[in-house]
Amino acid sequence: MRFGFTHQYATLPDRFQTAHAPARAPDPRCVVFNRPVAALLGLDVDAVERDAAALFSGNQLPEDARPIATAYAGHQFGQLSPRLGDGRALLLGEIRCPDGLQRDLQFKGSGRTPFSRGGDGFAALGPMLREYLISEAMHALGIPTTRSLAVVTTGARVQRESDLPGAVLTRVAASHIRVGSFEYFSARGDVEGLRLLLDLVIARHDPQALDAEIPALAVLEAVAERQARLIAQWMQVGFIHGVMNTDNMSIPGETIDYGPCAFMDEFDPRTVFSSIDRQGRYAYSNQPVIAQWNLARLAEALLPLIDADADSAVTKALTVIEPFIDRFDTHYLSGLRARIGLASEEAGDRDLIKALLDLLRDARADHTLSFRELSDAAEGAAAEAPLRTRLAAAPGIDDWLAAWRSRLSRDPQSPGERAAAMRRVNPAYIPRNHRVEAALAAASDESDFEPFKRLLSIVQQPFDDQAEHAAYREPPRPSERVLQTFCGT
Repeated sequence: MRFGFTHQYATLPDRFQTAHAPARAPDPRCVVFNRPVAALLGLDVDAVERDAAALFSGNQLPEDARPIATAYAGHQFGQLSPRLGDGRALLLGEIRCPDGLQRDLQFKGSGRTPFSRGGDGFAALGPMLREYLISEAMHALGIPTTRSLAVVTTGARVQRESDLPGAVLTRVAASHIRVGSFEYFSARGDVEGLRLLLDLVIARHDPQALDAEIPALAVLEAVAERQARLIAQWMQVGFIHGVMNTDNMSIPGETIDYGPCAFMDEFDPRTVFSSIDRQGRYAYSNQPVIAQWNLARLAEALLPLIDADADSAVTKALTVIEPFIDRFDTHYLSGLRARIGLASEEAGDRDLIKALLDLLRDARADHTLSFRELSDAAEGAAAEAPLRTRLAAAPGIDDWLAAWRSRLSRDPQSPGERAAAMRRVNPAYIPRNHRVEAALAAASDESDFEPFKRLLSIVQQPFDDQAEHAAYREPPRPSERVLQTFCGT
């Protein structure tokens, strides 16, 4: 079977990547296969699904695959690791899809590579199902993300905190080029490597940069815009990535590397779930600042390509880095205007939104349901009761609702139009952490995939009411709360 692969990355010089074969799986079984993503790639969906276990375990690669492990570096919790690379992943190649876009296909969990740094290169079933579930939920929410094509159990066991079933995830991305990809060559003083990588980014993601006076600066500007928009979208739905290292920041602006990620239940800007984020570096409210910090590391790597004079290069790079928070804030405010039902803009909107978020924080109110109930309240004052009950612990809800209704009176929508528009951006369903953990435990511990498939189906329709699944809207009971999430490596 052939997938129509091309191999732009594999044909770069050897210092960019190394050819490597996946480990053989003793007893592969496909447990979830994404037919819409297979169709997006232009594959023969039925034929691929029939052979999915062999194909996506690596036992029977497509004839035109050329698996490689790519080299990259990364700042991990602020400290540079100059050599990371694909320690448990293999890029099979790129596919030109029917929509005209080019996408990577990558295995994750397919065994040791030359970059494994002492790790076993394998992956446990639970974290691979987590990435499949959360990435597909993010796609349904309209947030740029890598996609998941399949999860295959290998029939082998992997040792983590306990003995666990092994699995391979097949991931689809606009590309797997990261901030850390540039840092790898920068750390070695390899300006030619930086130039080759920049040329590839321009060819794949930013062709407009070819006409720019300084192509490297134009690419930095484009990456900054994509990241500002992406982080704003994360914040609007209460998503916390958990490990925003520079090797986890995607140049094409997709959410990538779902490890200890989670969605907030109660709104608290200080929320941290990741078990390895002991200082709260990647807390919910820190995400925009960390994105700016990561972009500064990208700018540092690109300096030799921005200007031969170091001081001049820094000055030019700062014109992109310094305004980043304002750029983020523009997208964030625009998204929150829509979430509270505003189609127009007024100077006081920022204060109105901040006052609502303060109420949510003070009431320890559920982030997702508060905005969904606000969508219902947009129909009229008679529909305010659920929101009033949720925010009863926060003084000031009466004043805020009065100010909100006064602001709505100056907006051009009818109540029905406004409520419908709000329900299109305020989800009823997110992958709540306690539901995710329960589904993954059933799959890993009991080989029961029905809870996973049910939850997947629900979060793929996040804006629909789905009355038959109303229980999945609800926050966890105190005994169900998930306080920590884990990266799975």
